Parts: sequence; structure tokens; C-alpha cells
Amino acid sequence: MAVEYAALLATFGLIFLVELPDKTLMATLVLSSRYRPGPVLAGVSAAFAVQCAIAVTAGSVLTLLPAAVVLAVVALLFGLGSFLLFRESMQKEDEAENGGHVEAPWWRIVLTSFGVLFAAEWGDASQLATAGLAAKYQSPFSVFLGAFLALVGVATVAVLLGRAVLRYVPLKWIQRGAAVLFAGFALFAVYELVKAL
Repeated sequence: MAVEYAALLATFGLIFLVELPDKTLMATLVLSSRYRPGPVLAGVSAAFAVQCAIAVTAGSVLTLLPAAVVLAVVALLFGLGSFLLFRESMQKEDEAENGGHVEAPWWRIVLTSFGVLFAAEWGDASQLATAGLAAKYQSPFSVFLGAFLALVGVATVAVLLGRAVLRYVPLKWIQRGAAVLFAGFALFAVYELVKAL
């Protein structure tokens, strides 16, 4: 498998810039401020690997998925996430926190992180862009590698920010802010769904 560096660099640059201000960063930031960063990064990286593989393999097929179904699922997941985050932010600090992070088994954090990011990235602009770049460059491995490295790079930034933010902002306020943000994503998905119908 030869790596075509033009495809790798173009994919990395585009996906990194698209995802830096996107929900990927915020979702990873919330997860890493709630859980230990190692398993969070492992879970989101696994989700990115699967998403990139799907995008590169399926290519243009992803664009054929019914937009209404994808938007409805995204709205539901973000609405549920908003509710759960807000509910958890109302718990007493000694119940919700332990040294700044919720205690949970490593595998549970990995699976939670995987699920959140897999759902958040499904049908996302970066996934569709990865599919388009794979078709354009006809170099699936280079495009996969570029997209994967860009997504993991954004997640790493979020994990590092999550640890720094916790030093200055209580977890409950991060959770409440994220709940509002997730509710905004859910409302936007509903708006897009109504527009698509």
C-alpha cells in the first residue's frame, strides 16, 4: 500500500479544519472532562477508524442514505445526551465526581466514548468529505490515514483542553454548558429535518 502524500495532506488539512470548530471537539471535550482521558481517546479513536473506513469504503453510497432518517436519529441522540448531561449536572458533587472524573471501568468509558462519537460523526460533513476525497484521489489508504489522523488530532486537542478546563471550571458547569450545546445540535437537526421534508 503506497501512501500518496498529496492525498494524505489534502485530506488531513481539510478534515482537521472542518472538525476543529465542530461537535467532534465539543463532544470529546465533554467526555474527557467527565472521564479519564486515556480511555476516552481510545474510544473516540476507534470510532474515527470505523467511520473513516466506512466513508472510504462506501464512498458515494453514504450520500444516498435517507437524510430524514439520519437527521431524526441525530436529533434524538443529541436530545437524549442533553437531558442526561443536565440531569448529571444536578447531582451533588460528591456523587458525580471523584478527583475530577467519574469513576467507571476502562471498557465502559471506551464504549461510551465510541458510541457518542460514532453517532455524532455519522453522516457528518467530514465523513462525506472523506468519501468524496477517496473518490477524487482514488487512493483509499492515503485518504483514510489523512482523515483518521486529523480526527484523532482534534480529539487530542479536546482531551488536553478538557484537563486544563477542569482546573478552572467545575464539572457541573461544563456539563450544563454541554447540555445546552447538545440541545442546540438537536434543535438544528430537527430544523434540518423539517426543511428536508
